[in-house]
Amino acid sequence: MSNTLYITGAGVSSESGIPTFRGEDGFWTIGSKNYTPMEMATRSMYQNKPDEFLAWYYHRFATYRHHGPNAVHHWLKDKNLITQNIDGLDGKAGNLDYIAIHGRLDQMTLFHDQGDPVDIIQTPWDQVNEDNLVASLFEIFQIDNTPQLYASYKPYVLLFDEYYTDLYRISEAQQRMYEADKMVFMGTSFSVNITQMALRAAMQNQIEIEIVDPDPIEIPYQHVTYHKMKASEYIQSN
Repeated sequence: MSNTLYITGAGVSSESGIPTFRGEDGFWTIGSKNYTPMEMATRSMYQNKPDEFLAWYYHRFATYRHHGPNAVHHWLKDKNLITQNIDGLDGKAGNLDYIAIHGRLDQMTLFHDQGDPVDIIQTPWDQVNEDNLVASLFEIFQIDNTPQLYASYKPYVLLFDEYYTDLYRISEAQQRMYEADKMVFMGTSFSVNITQMALRAAMQNQIEIEIVDPDPIEIPYQHVTYHKMKASEYIQSN
């Protein structure tokens, strides 16, 4: 029985109206007034300027929380899946065992030292008051305007100055990679560590790779098939 592992990136959710990360309107193209996105999406920024971090996070991510899954998410609902996306659309489509390796928009954790076990709970986004946004976000995340955040909450999202831990199911993700007999990468730029881990596992085990993207990255590996198309086009022939 085939064990295909699907690894998805922002391109899969673009047809649900969610911007990709590095396009013209991408999450990492638009920052705040004073900081670039790469500076904003850090644990350091959250600790030192939680007001700017949360306002940026809300506008660039949480405003898309009501978007629904598209045909690709529904096609993937019974697949072995690791997604880089935090939008939660795979769960909305019915996939009960996918790994959201970078976290989930709809969830938060107690602020903690990385590696510490903490519970993951739902973020009460419905309590946001956009007329008084920062104060509302501070109340939700229980921030009291001091640099000490350890009694506060943090969005369940892996930031640039953080590393993969088992809070994000990294051990299980790596096990899935090494147990796969085929990998299909969909809508990813291969610019994050998780895709590099997956590629190393595929090359070590000499398994077939498929890359689905309108402008795919060339991989120095002989067992690669490229599909220069959107994921929505790919699923129509599979």
